[in-house]
Amino acid sequence: MSTISATNTRKQPTADADFLPLQGTDYVEFYVGNAKQAAYYYKAAFGFQSIAYSGPETGNKDRVSYVIRQNKLTFVFTTALRPDHPIAEHVSLHGDGVKMLALRVDDAAGAWKETTARGGKSYMEPLKMSDKWGEVIMSGIHTYGDTVHLFIERRNYNGAFMPGFREWKTIFNPASTGLKYVDHCVGNVGWNQMNTWVGFYEKVMGFRNILSFDDNDISTEYSALMSKVMSNGNGFVKFPINEPAEGKKKSQVEEYLEFYKGEGVQHVALATDNIVETVIQLRDRGVEFLQVPSSYYDDLLSRVGHIDEDLEPLKELGILVDRDDEGYLLQIFTKPVEDRPTVFFEIIQRKGAQSFGKGNFKALFEAIEREQSARGNL
Repeated sequence: MSTISATNTRKQPTADADFLPLQGTDYVEFYVGNAKQAAYYYKAAFGFQSIAYSGPETGNKDRVSYVIRQNKLTFVFTTALRPDHPIAEHVSLHGDGVKMLALRVDDAAGAWKETTARGGKSYMEPLKMSDKWGEVIMSGIHTYGDTVHLFIERRNYNGAFMPGFREWKTIFNPASTGLKYVDHCVGNVGWNQMNTWVGFYEKVMGFRNILSFDDNDISTEYSALMSKVMSNGNGFVKFPINEPAEGKKKSQVEEYLEFYKGEGVQHVALATDNIVETVIQLRDRGVEFLQVPSSYYDDLLSRVGHIDEDLEPLKELGILVDRDDEGYLLQIFTKPVEDRPTVFFEIIQRKGAQSFGKGNFKALFEAIEREQSARGNL
């Protein structure tokens, strides 16, 4: 039976010690080359629903944004309307990618004040926006690369999304695939930068380092990386941070940094209550997943012990299983969802486990290396 052996390096803060109480992920915003087509893809392939729209018709003259939602999971896709706009420059440099990780708070002004006082670089001073549905207050700080954390206060708002957006109704609204919420978001940073950003999350945002993996934990014959998992006080928001480690060949993090042209969000993990049904639906709608060798399943039950699921569907779909002291988890990873080998998604179902699948690292990264080799980037 495989158990997690990574270190717990911080005690759980008490509620009154948490200067930045977070309620979870409010939304993830992607800067993309064509927001209309991106929204359609995620609706068709991942089962999101139309929620809201912003653009020239709503008074926003320089960009368009489409908001889609599935349960508590909200994505925003934004495109510049002119080629000399900073959003267009972001897409030209990075390709389609995550720009905003928006976090729900009770006090956006207080969140900005606390984080900037601790050294956070301001992205947006507190801004109050209102319409007939109420008001939203937002603020923000910079984090690794061009990524931003927004603080969203919307307790006094009852509209579709926020002021500046109108409700977006469409006939085409495919059924949900069972995705529930953001489990965690993983960032890739440059050589020797992981501890810098660990320090940022500790000092600026009051997070703690709950798990650490070194190159002995995350390595194959050819490549390696190191990772530390940062969590806020109540555990609702988790940000693992990866950096490259020395190996014989180019690691997945190095490939990402090369093609993304800098640090950024590598993948977003999406939670489900029934991973088999979710993955079947995603697969049938065209989502492509990494595949591990069938030999992975030969001794699976001896490694992880009893699980509730039948083994054959897991084997057929390529779903991985790992156990820690609190239970087990099931996970699978998509291939990159753009032509650049950058952003991808993880689908995860937790059956008590609070870890991140350490027992699957070797099989997973060998699967990634096979894809890298096919691209000529290993």
